[in-house]
Amino acid sequence: MAMEKQITVGEVPVSPFSRLFSMPGLDCFNIVTIGFKNEASPSAFIEGLKNTLLNHPRFSCILETGPDENKPRWIPTKVNITDHVVVPNIDPTIENPDQFLEDYTSNMVFSPIDKCKPLWEIHILNIKTSDAESLVVARFHHSLGDGMSLMSLLLACSRKTSDPEAFPTLVAPKLSKVTNVWWSLANRLCLKIRLMLNTVVEVFKFLLILCSVCDNGTPLTEKPSATRIPNKFIHRVISLDDVKVVKNAMNMDLAKMMEKRSTSRWGNSIGYAIIPLWMRSENDIFEYIRRAKTIMDRKKRSLEPLFSYVLLKLTVEVFGFKALRTLAMRIFGRSTIILSNVAGPTEEISLFDHQISYVAASISGFPQALIVHITSYVNKAIINLGVDLDVIPDPHHLCDHMVEALQMMKSAVEEKCYADLDV
Repeated sequence: MAMEKQITVGEVPVSPFSRLFSMPGLDCFNIVTIGFKNEASPSAFIEGLKNTLLNHPRFSCILETGPDENKPRWIPTKVNITDHVVVPNIDPTIENPDQFLEDYTSNMVFSPIDKCKPLWEIHILNIKTSDAESLVVARFHHSLGDGMSLMSLLLACSRKTSDPEAFPTLVAPKLSKVTNVWWSLANRLCLKIRLMLNTVVEVFKFLLILCSVCDNGTPLTEKPSATRIPNKFIHRVISLDDVKVVKNAMNMDLAKMMEKRSTSRWGNSIGYAIIPLWMRSENDIFEYIRRAKTIMDRKKRSLEPLFSYVLLKLTVEVFGFKALRTLAMRIFGRSTIILSNVAGPTEEISLFDHQISYVAASISGFPQALIVHITSYVNKAIINLGVDLDVIPDPHHLCDHMVEALQMMKSAVEEKCYADLDV
């Protein structure tokens, strides 16, 4: 009997990628930390969630996998909002609130979640840290949606601080004006030819890595991939203006670097690009950026992410979920680091009358020793690291190096500008 005929009224089949992220070894959660500029009101959040989040069908359904892995489905249920909102009692005189937040987040990630109710929960922490007066730490199962879907949901629940009735907006890439029709057509033709050539090359590299080539051994990969799971999550808020200084000097477009179409649908529409990291020591600090930009430009002008998405989708349709899991684990097993970024709003927003200070995001459950997520919010960039402490015992030291590298690049830009002025 077809699966559609076995599903009762109101039930919805689970998409292949949502099923993937709930399988053993890939039981993944999105971790979102939102800092606020004022004290959090639990009652305001409960009322706001009732009027917004619960209106979305995925957040009022139970993920039912059943005895047969070919029959996972979403089953609508009645949601008791108080079962999903946690307000712990916190000592306001705690000595190190930043450390408390890190420990709380890491412990929350690995605490069991009741799968007999919708797979999400929100923790309201009325504690003042270095970057916020209060915080919300949310855990959403990855089967509910990917990072961009959750960012879109945040924007749908929020309002502009400057105009409480208006919805916020994301980074919008600049569109170039057409001045010559024939030149524009010729340029489009060249771009399509480059797209096809880049796709052939990048897909070949992707398949080569998938079938035979592994990363060279590094301290990040000494531990077996099956046991590499991030168990510590930290974040650092830095100035987006510092990033823009380097970006302007390298003639890069920040909007295109973090571009994501706002028309993306809800769910897990995920593709991967395998990116080589330059490990050689260079005298010119900007050489790292030039190489990274060259690689990323080529990746963006290819269909490699779409190819990986189609490959995963065809695998599950032809060979089933076990083959899909094997393929996904092979991709992760042949890489060293997961890098991801999500562009946030470009203007101040408020969530249920709480003005947001920053938004940080990460993910748990992937078999990697290091996961790096970058999010943006107004004039801030937030670096979020998920690390396996057995591999990286001091993630703050690693984060310090990342921030230091940015400051070195910024200083080099300023020195170059001063030198040019002297000439």
